[in-house]
Amino acid sequence: MNWTRFAMAVAAAGVAASFTDWLFMGVLFHGKYLETPEMWRRPQGGKGETQAIVLTSLVSTISCAVIIYLCERIHMHTYSQSLKLAVAMWVAALPILATFSIWTKYHATLAVSHSLGWLARFVLSAVAATLLMH
Repeated sequence: MNWTRFAMAVAAAGVAASFTDWLFMGVLFHGKYLETPEMWRRPQGGKGETQAIVLTSLVSTISCAVIIYLCERIHMHTYSQSLKLAVAMWVAALPILATFSIWTKYHATLAVSHSLGWLARFVLSAVAATLLMH
């Protein structure tokens, strides 16, 4: 594996995923977050919000790295193959997202938006793996 290309692919996917996170998990249905302010650890720019954003961006980038690494290790070098892996991983994660959403007090549209955000992250990682690793 070319580790320089891997790092470039992870960085590209991580940056792109931060924008899709902003869209799907921040902008879409923003008003629905305000319906349950007691639910959020740091509401409305409270102390420590930057730290939470940095940590979640790190987790997002790690998930991108995992998909890119898997695409390379199991020789999924075409868009079709890597996108199938991304969708399969997203489907595998849906029960976790659904369980969290059932037990957490927030609007159902946020659950849909967050799950679509994860799908976007996985798809971007698959595209980065195919485009930048070969």
